[in-house]
Amino acid sequence: MLALENLAAFARALQRAGVPIDSARVALAAQAAVQVGVTRKEDLRFALEAVLVSRPQDRAVFDAVFDAFFRAPGDASALSLAPEEASPARDQPEPSAAQRRAQEALATPAVAQPLHDTADTPDDDPLALRASAYARLRQADFRSLSAQDVRHMQRLLRDVPLDLPQLRGRRVAASAQGTRLDWARAMQWAARHDGELVRLPHLQRRQQALPLLILVDVSGSMAVYARWLLAFLHQATRKVPRSVFAFGTQLTDLSAAFRQPDTDTMLETVNRTVTDYGSGTRLGDALHGLLTQHARQLVGRRTVVLLISDGLDTGEPEVLEVALRQLKRRTRRVLWLNPLLRFAGYTPSARGPEVLNRCVDGVLPIHNLNSLEDLAHAVAQVVQH
Repeated sequence: MLALENLAAFARALQRAGVPIDSARVALAAQAAVQVGVTRKEDLRFALEAVLVSRPQDRAVFDAVFDAFFRAPGDASALSLAPEEASPARDQPEPSAAQRRAQEALATPAVAQPLHDTADTPDDDPLALRASAYARLRQADFRSLSAQDVRHMQRLLRDVPLDLPQLRGRRVAASAQGTRLDWARAMQWAARHDGELVRLPHLQRRQQALPLLILVDVSGSMAVYARWLLAFLHQATRKVPRSVFAFGTQLTDLSAAFRQPDTDTMLETVNRTVTDYGSGTRLGDALHGLLTQHARQLVGRRTVVLLISDGLDTGEPEVLEVALRQLKRRTRRVLWLNPLLRFAGYTPSARGPEVLNRCVDGVLPIHNLNSLEDLAHAVAQVVQH
């Protein structure tokens, strides 16, 4: 008999991979498993797929999660990815988008956990990390995290600040000391005191947060980084005016998803919304669509663009360069956040990266916890420059 705990863990893994599942479907899956039994793996696969999958695009993800989850029945340790499994060798073929989503979903959970959250164990507490382990995690590339590292990293990311610089807005507010006198309020006060100016009220321009335009590459080579950075930016930019787009072979507006208060719910919404996750990259076409169809979301010359991509564009470099120069004219700064800067000898020699490197205002690394912690300071330096 298939243990209910394992079936619940399998359902949670599908949820993390972006397959929409509720408790009613889990109950149906339990009934289906009882009806077909577990003697034939393919019978169990078809029975669970029939009740847990409702969208055609989720079938490949279901198959990948099922194969990974039930590859060693009864061995709980085999149900989470080991470090060498999470980072395939160079001579192995690149995993498909569905396989990557399955790997990410199974990299996090312990198998026999209840559906509801339980109290944190000491192992999961980042305060319990030794100094050496914490230092290693700060330097660890997001693509090389083990299952235990993933749990710690999820908690550490919640506390990473992104204190971006503020700008002086166009509107003014009353202030004890300011650059302008508030003559209207001064006359009102004088009228109450027989024409005497007993105080000189001032006005000062309000401080406002720096508006952000976030463009996240969700192509195959960026899939792992995209999920981590979406989660980080969702919690770190809550109080900042932001517009968020994903791009692969097409442009997808994620601003509605980012209005979700919970990060996990946001990621589930992104999985449902983005149809080209793990595809190729056509950055020039995506920027052209942004400039023509979403021009109202470019908040004038105050907006800072965070372009998160490895730059491996498959489109025409001329289209990319024209779109980048138009974007620069309509925003304050364009910053390229590139995970490939983790390699010491990296040079942007390919056509897409060469155009990006030549046209943007700054290039920053974005591949581990250290780079995220340094992001706010680097952005402030570029903006002030």
